[in-house]
Order: sequence, then C-alpha cells, then structure tokens
Amino acid sequence: MPERDARVAVVTGASSGIGRAIALALAADGADVVVNHRDSDARAREVAELITRSGRRALVVRADVSDRTDVERLVAQTLDAFPAIGVWVNNAGADILTGEARTWSEDEKWDRVMAVDLKGTWLCTRAAAAAMAERAGGAIVNISWDHVLSGMGNATAAIYAAAKGGVLAMSRCLAREFAPRVRINVVAPGWIRTKWGEGADEAISRSVIQATPLGRWGKPEDVASAVRFLASAEAAFITGEVVVVGGGVVMS
Repeated sequence: MPERDARVAVVTGASSGIGRAIALALAADGADVVVNHRDSDARAREVAELITRSGRRALVVRADVSDRTDVERLVAQTLDAFPAIGVWVNNAGADILTGEARTWSEDEKWDRVMAVDLKGTWLCTRAAAAAMAERAGGAIVNISWDHVLSGMGNATAAIYAAAKGGVLAMSRCLAREFAPRVRINVVAPGWIRTKWGEGADEAISRSVIQATPLGRWGKPEDVASAVRFLASAEAAFITGEVVVVGGGVVMS
C-alpha cells in the first residue's frame, strides 16, 4: 500500500492502458488517486468513477506534462484537494505507434516523445519531489522501457530508447538528489498488451510470445503490481533501482 502517512497518489496518463491499471491498483491498496490526462476526459472520469466505487476519493485533472505551467497547476490542484502527495507515478507517454502519429516525420515523433516522456518526467519528478520533501516525503515511480537495456534495430525504437533511457539515467540522479525524503525508482515494461499490442497482427503476436521466456504478452496489471511494490512501505529501503517487467525478454 502507499506510504502509511501519505495516502494520496498522482498517476499521469491515467485514463487508459498501464496508467489506468496503476491508478486502480493504488486505489485498491487504499490510496486516494489523482487521475491525470491530457485529452481523454471521458475515459479519465470512468477511471475516477471506478475508484470512488471502491471507497476511495478520486480527482480528475487535465494537464499536459510537457508544459511547466500545467505541471505546476497539477501539483497545486492536488494540494488544494489533499494535504500531501505520497506517491507520484510518471506514466504519461507519447503514442507514435497508432493513429495519425504513425504518419508523422521522424523529427515530429522525436520532438513529441522527448517532450512528453523525457521532459514531462523531468518536470513532474522535480515538482512532485519538492512538494513531498516539504511535507512527509514520499515515493516516485518513473516508467521506462526494457529495451533501453538491450536495444532494438529500428528508428522508432531508437526514439523511444533515447527518451526512456534518459528517464532511467535521470531517475538515478534524482534519487540521489532528493534522498532521503523521497524515494525514486523505475519500472521498465516490455511487451505489454496496450493499444498497439491489441492491434498487432497474428504474426507479431506469435513472435512476441515466442521471444518471451514466460510465454505470453504482459498485461497492464503486471506493470501495476511492480509500481505498487515500489510505492509501498515494503520498498522503504529501495531507491534508484529499476524493475524490468518484460517476461524475461530483456534480463538486466
């Protein structure tokens, strides 16, 4: 469960996929949850409704994590509603694999992923850590990618690796900077059945399963379980670490 003296969790990009699973998992562990989204208000409110049905409080806040003003507002609105932030999960990420984004130039994809995944994590981590350090402390979990540890040979993967590798390296620096009041760790998911995976053709689906020692695609809930642990008091002596949730495709 979240830190005993701070039962409020903020999850960025929480309207669907991995973020949704994380928000629901933290609520199940007793946290009140701030459900952040950029442009998915209806889905974010569905997540919030599920949280309130479970007996916890939920607050929906629209904010673009790549924008400093929006991040500052996200923190301020959270602290207006709750006395402190105990857990912050930087899950928001740019989708350049589905929809119109698939047609963007490499430069456009690069700029978007760097703005959301890397700069957004930077802005949110610093803002959240500062707010936590002023109060009871807390735990931050940043989302990276398992293949930053091994590489993958295509241009889109290189863009993701540059951003998510930056998240991993940056998180370890921030963990040292904000210790001991704030713990900062990383979860690195592998092949997880989110929007892109659900639309993958049969050949791709089979190839992922064949390449995975545990013999299946990951689920958003698998990632959420790792986040729950790192955000909990059971991980009170862990900081600056990475947990790979990829079924063994990449072993760190």
